[in-house]
This record gives sequence, structure tokens and C-alpha cells, in this order.
Amino acid sequence: MRIGYARVSTHEQNLDLQIDALEKVGCEKNFQEKVSGTKAERPKLNEMLEYARSGDTIVIWKLDRLGRSLKHLIEIVSDLQAKNIELISLHENIDTSTASGKLIFSIFGALAEFERDIIIERTLAGLAAARARGRVGGRKKVLDSKKTEMLKKLSQDRTISVSDICKQFKISRASYYNYIKK
Repeated sequence: MRIGYARVSTHEQNLDLQIDALEKVGCEKNFQEKVSGTKAERPKLNEMLEYARSGDTIVIWKLDRLGRSLKHLIEIVSDLQAKNIELISLHENIDTSTASGKLIFSIFGALAEFERDIIIERTLAGLAAARARGRVGGRKKVLDSKKTEMLKKLSQDRTISVSDICKQFKISRASYYNYIKK
């Protein structure tokens, strides 16, 4: 069975072009959604993914209608392949039931992994460069050394509760215990 999925980002946008294309290629059931692609919760997408069975083919107008990101798109396609469900994207002319369609998705996967590795490398290089200039990451300390000593002295007084000390210094319990450890 061919199952269609159409999505637009806002309620002002129209689904007609996508629905017409899906019906033209023989989709027997269509799922329609008006929600931003960046939203993690897309009820009709989830409903369609649960509805599809082994041997079915999901048809979409464009790849960006399906996934929030390249990584998300690859996750969806991998899940579909594990369930023996094929995917056709009309705009990009991709069909995962063909060898060339599978090749294109393998390339997308490799590109996504490459992009992720480059981001990690840049982040690590940036952190190393900042450390070399004497910068330390993380949040700035709320309490200076004098206040930290006061906090430690108060913590030894068992008549004062941790909550009261935290209120006095305007810190969380987690911060309180971090300062006590040092």
C-alpha cells in the first residue's frame, strides 16, 4: 500500500499541491499535518509511522517534509528499512526500494556523520584555544572565597538548616554541597 504524508509549517499555508501529487502517484491513504518541521511532536507523522506495515511504501513530496534535520530523517528511514517499509520522495526522485535510492541515503548518512564529527572537532579546538588564553568554561562562582569560608563555618553549626543557609546565600542545595566539598 502507498501511504502519503504531507506537511506545511503554518496554518496559512496550503497542502493542496502536496496532496494532489500524492494522489497522482496512487497513495491510498494520506496523512496531513500543519505544524512546523522543527517541532518534535508531530502527531500525524507518528500516526502514519504506526499505521505503515511491512511491504508498504511511504510517499512524501519533499525530504524536508519528513525529518526535522538530516539526522532525524536518517533515523526515520533506518526505522522504516528495519520494518521493511520503503520511502519515495517525489521532489528529489528518491526511492529506497532501488539500489540508487539506497545509495543516496547511505551518502546522506555518511554526510551527517561527517558533519557531526566536524562540529565536535571545532568545539574541542575552540575549548582548547580558550583554555590556552586562560579562560575556564562553566558558570561563574556566586560566592567569593570570603563567603565560601562563611558558608563552611555555618555548615558545621548543626542548629542551622541547609535550607536556611541556602536562602541566606541565595544558592541551590546542589551549589551548597559543591562549595562544602571544596
